[in-house]
Amino acid sequence: MTLPAARTLEQRKRDTLRRFERDVDAWVATADPGNGEPYMVPLSFLWEGTTLLIATATASPTGRNLRATGKVRLGIGPTRDVIMIEGVAEPLPVSEISSELGDAFAVKTGFDPRELSDPYLYFRVRPQRIQAWREVNELKDRELMTGGRWRTP
Repeated sequence: MTLPAARTLEQRKRDTLRRFERDVDAWVATADPGNGEPYMVPLSFLWEGTTLLIATATASPTGRNLRATGKVRLGIGPTRDVIMIEGVAEPLPVSEISSELGDAFAVKTGFDPRELSDPYLYFRVRPQRIQAWREVNELKDRELMTGGRWRTP
């Protein structure tokens, strides 16, 4: 199998930002703070330009874990064009979401937590580390962001 040429750091960042705008869903992984039990679920997201906005039921394992630890990992895309994000999640009650932001989330995701009878929380995820790669030839330079800062060439 012939691999496509590895992308430059600049191209990989552009592709990643485009995916943040275009893609709708991510695998969201958290861990129980008491026993370390991992938990992963698919959730929709909205890219806000520097952060991702997700929403989940307040009583769900993901909601509990995020409120307790604030630590989260997200995986976006297929295994041969993946973006991995480690971030810090800040809870935002539905009442603190502006109508513009809530509407943007609902339009992009097709899901509006504000209309549900079960209590939901939004979480603003601040990426601290972002990795992106397609094939083995991109593994070496997969780190796009560390410490919350984009790498520069």
